[in-house]
Amino acid sequence: MLDIAEELHRWVEQGRDFAVATVVAVGGSAPRQPGAALAVDADGTVIGSVSGGCVEGAVYELCRQALEDGETVLERFGYSDEDAFAVGLTCGGVIDILVTPVRAADPVRTVAAAALAAAARGEAAAVARIVSGPTQLKGRALLVRPDGSHEGGFGAHPELDRTVAAEAGAFLDAGRTGTLEIGEQGSRCGAPLTLLIESSVPAPRMIVFGAIDFASALVRVGKFLGYHVTVCDARPVFATRARFPEADEIVVEWPHEYLERTEVDGRTVLCVLTHDAKFDVPLLKLALSLPVAYVGAMGSRRTHLDRNERLREVGVTDLELARLRSPIGLDLGARTPEETALSIAAEIVAGRRGGSGVSLTGAHTPIHHEGAGTPTPTTSSATAPA
Repeated sequence: MLDIAEELHRWVEQGRDFAVATVVAVGGSAPRQPGAALAVDADGTVIGSVSGGCVEGAVYELCRQALEDGETVLERFGYSDEDAFAVGLTCGGVIDILVTPVRAADPVRTVAAAALAAAARGEAAAVARIVSGPTQLKGRALLVRPDGSHEGGFGAHPELDRTVAAEAGAFLDAGRTGTLEIGEQGSRCGAPLTLLIESSVPAPRMIVFGAIDFASALVRVGKFLGYHVTVCDARPVFATRARFPEADEIVVEWPHEYLERTEVDGRTVLCVLTHDAKFDVPLLKLALSLPVAYVGAMGSRRTHLDRNERLREVGVTDLELARLRSPIGLDLGARTPEETALSIAAEIVAGRRGGSGVSLTGAHTPIHHEGAGTPTPTTSSATAPA
């Protein structure tokens, strides 16, 4: 449910009753991953998605039923089921969906409200719910925060809440959503329980260096992909809110100085669009030494070769240079700022998800990749100024 936290938080503030369906586990070629959610309120309003359209109708009815009877249910949809075509899951996958009513009197309401409020504010939080196990434990939840504090619980063995809180904290540290198998007494003893632990962490960062027209298009695409986008440029006449209304943050500062003081992590992507040596060299020297997900630099092939030589002169190693995606982006034949932004975003997504960047037509690669990989080297790129 944290997948649609902002909308659900508004529903809670408005006092609406609703039921939320959450993907618990997937197998095969399922379109959405664990944590994807769909919710239905008492008036029949729908938000979110659990299957990209395949089984939404059937899940909608499950939510309506949960609102009526107050029962938490686990339902499986799969290609091998007799009714697979009836509900439309024809992609060959299997998805398990947990449907939980969140009404004013339901025990999950208080914990869900706190978790949704934290996620809507962009704060890190994890929430655990019972997927399968003793009936009396269903419909309850436990919220865990980064400092280890927690609220709510399952009202069973006291060790259960402590153990789940510790396990959920580990999920939260990794930014992971998935299931946990545990005994009802908080150990491997007792009746087995399966819990869904959803983690919500702040949006990953995209930092765009160079307030040029290409940057404006990249900001829009970055926001579309869910990044917290910062634009940085040392020139105040270009780095303005009027030119980048959709950016989360605009910084007027020398790029390498800003990168030295700002916070980055393993999900951060750095896009260097300045193609000016006095900005690029000190910035890329620092960027290539940081544990970020992606470093890309715009420029022609001539600019790229010249920049590499300048970087070697200031001590950047060949191993570090191998991390640099330059010329930036995948080969889409892009020319316009919007096309170039799409090219850059495609390379970022391929690196994040372990994609090859080749056309799926005629390929024998998976459509959905299980984990992240490294960006695939490309032989060409978006057209960019020299």
